[in-house]
Amino acid sequence: MSLSRRGLLAAGGAVGALAATAAGTGAATAAPAPGKGHRGVRTGFDRLAADGYALLKGEKVGVVTNPTGITSDVRHIVDVMHPDERVDLIAVFGPEHGFRGTAQAGGSEGRYDDPATGLPVYDTYLKSGQPLADVFTASGVDTVVFDIQDAGARFYTYIWTLYDCMEAAALAGKRFVVLDRPNPVTGRAALGPVLDPAFGTFVGRREIAQAHGMTVTELALLFNARFLAERPVDLRIVKMSGWKRSDFFDATGLPWVPPSPNMPTPDTALVYSGTCLFEGTNLSEGRGTTRPFELLGAEGIDHRWAAAANALDLPGVAFREAYFAPTFSKFQGKTVGGVQLHVLDREVFDPVRTGIALLVTAKRTWSGFEWRADNWIDKLTGNTRVRTMIDAGADTDEVVGAWARDLASFRAVRKRYLQYR
Repeated sequence: MSLSRRGLLAAGGAVGALAATAAGTGAATAAPAPGKGHRGVRTGFDRLAADGYALLKGEKVGVVTNPTGITSDVRHIVDVMHPDERVDLIAVFGPEHGFRGTAQAGGSEGRYDDPATGLPVYDTYLKSGQPLADVFTASGVDTVVFDIQDAGARFYTYIWTLYDCMEAAALAGKRFVVLDRPNPVTGRAALGPVLDPAFGTFVGRREIAQAHGMTVTELALLFNARFLAERPVDLRIVKMSGWKRSDFFDATGLPWVPPSPNMPTPDTALVYSGTCLFEGTNLSEGRGTTRPFELLGAEGIDHRWAAAANALDLPGVAFREAYFAPTFSKFQGKTVGGVQLHVLDREVFDPVRTGIALLVTAKRTWSGFEWRADNWIDKLTGNTRVRTMIDAGADTDEVVGAWARDLASFRAVRKRYLQYR
């Protein structure tokens, strides 16, 4: 690990170190109280701590987490558990972007000892199956705990870290505990195409909808019963209290921590399950701006794209002609034209339909439109139909209608694992 990264890690752990000092070495840390304006939502961790970690008693524990694994008073759960005699925390497992969150997209922090706690941190990114099981075995843990904030989209990789860790824990004979957090864009409905397993990758391992409308404990139950049934893990879940399926993140009163560098706000999550599809094109998806996935564009695009998108009169959203210069990623340092999405009514806004409409109108209004040469769009949508139908001139309704049957089947399966009203 470089000196600069170690410095970042030490800075990231400073708050946790202070919290540990305040608690006193070996002291029992009280469960966090609801924050100001809190409506009563308590995360899985909050409830686990309030119960004195009884579920983990007598177990050597490792935690799969990242900077989003915080209490309602913004202490990291690792920093809270480490000095607490009631839990034997011996290891941390970092996903993409790392445990302390120092890595950009497609990166991780590697193996190191956490400066704030001294705990060994193991890298899980891009590991699965027996190699990941070997990591769990080498760590010496009895129970693997998962606590990461999801963004509600199939291609957000943390849910596949969950899947891979569940599979590996089963192979290693470890117990697996999932601590729940809200789906930030509600859990009201599943939307979009369902993945064809022939297109399975780390941005979509198995057959779920593009916007799944589930929490991580609900997904864990579905994964264990449907996709890991031949070798299910010894699974326990800790649900939230006070969360309703209709809740957007701001209704929970919980603090937001960016789950990844390009997911800065819950507003980003609101559009992400649709506009992330632009990763599969030669347009910028807004990485390198302050509004990733809300700003989209490329050199040569002008006002005609926003006008065409607005003409569709999509529910709950309007499009503004926009110009921006990404500081990294596509078109770094160049001024490009495009659109900014403005969600006017999130209750009726459909992010996946909107993403498809933007693809259709971009292709029709800009002659430079291209899919990424590796057909990454097929991995994101989980099939070839979106790409081939748009290339054939299909409109938004035709593309959306093509996945209706598969989506209805997934919705029927999904209902069996829902834990909240």
